[in-house]
Amino acid sequence: MTSESGRRIAVVVFNLGGPDRRATVKPFLFNLFNDKAIIGLPAPLRTFLAWLISSRREKPAQANYALMGEKWNGGSPLLPQTLEQTAALETTLTERLPGDTVRVFTAMRYWHPMTAETATRVAAWDPDELVLLPLYPQFSTTTTGSSLKAWSDTYRGPGVAHTVCCYPQAPGWVETQAASVRTLLDQAGDRPMRVLFSAHGIPARLVTKKGDPYQAQIEAGCAAIAAHAGLEDWAICYQSRVGPMKWLGPSTPEAICQAAVDGVGVVVTPVAFVSEHIETLVELDIEYAELAEQLGVRPYLRVATVGVAPAFIDSLADAAVEALDRTGPASFGPGCRGDWTACPCQTSRRAA
Repeated sequence: MTSESGRRIAVVVFNLGGPDRRATVKPFLFNLFNDKAIIGLPAPLRTFLAWLISSRREKPAQANYALMGEKWNGGSPLLPQTLEQTAALETTLTERLPGDTVRVFTAMRYWHPMTAETATRVAAWDPDELVLLPLYPQFSTTTTGSSLKAWSDTYRGPGVAHTVCCYPQAPGWVETQAASVRTLLDQAGDRPMRVLFSAHGIPARLVTKKGDPYQAQIEAGCAAIAAHAGLEDWAICYQSRVGPMKWLGPSTPEAICQAAVDGVGVVVTPVAFVSEHIETLVELDIEYAELAEQLGVRPYLRVATVGVAPAFIDSLADAAVEALDRTGPASFGPGCRGDWTACPCQTSRRAA
């Protein structure tokens, strides 16, 4: 694109956030479960359930966060790692757009810096253009949809907004994941191995009843990674299920059990997370690793999240620069396949 020199460009990256210490675990959980995108009940009942769930889960959750070590003060590394990503992205964008002033801001959904705080900071900075960029590669109403709604509800500042709704097959995302998978497969040597692409689960009804494109984007992205890495034995599975509802499956524990039956080791690849947090450092690295050991699934290897891998940061920068040339929400690279009613791009096109 041709830069219109002198613009003030605010790029706002969105993520879930995480408690920063032991004492903030409960309020983080309350904010999470009080989100209508997570529990779709009317406010008084939802608020009561959020209080009840967060009260009951506080101590077990604190114990899990403690497993990650003293380095994170009983909290999550998600914010520090996100800040590293935003710093790397700001540096890259400043190089790409030398005539403009670029600032990258972080907006977390359930803990500080929360969306309203960031909205105030961005408005005070007085941007000419805004790029809304989720750190969720795949769109879901429970993640990107919720974050974008919170932004819309709170931002009252200036600037023309450009939204990147997803990037499930962004070249740098695919390249980074594929290279990490190949490294661990090489480490395993000639032992039979299966790559398990583990995504955070969502209730199945969000896909079948609400038209959420998340599952389709997970499948398309994993197929792209598998092709890039030249994989022959791979499968998709879903982790972090809570509650009695039917969730997307198979679950990651079920996939590990199947690997035991088939006599193969596994390389577990988190494909819906770009930063390390409790779902990777505890669920994948401890709980599922213990399950694999009990079942005799060896080796059990886990791909690190992409973090500040240069190819990934480059793709985020590409997405932001491309967004400046258009209006309305759009994916970076291939987005949805099929007519998904919850997709903001398709909703925008239907409205037009």
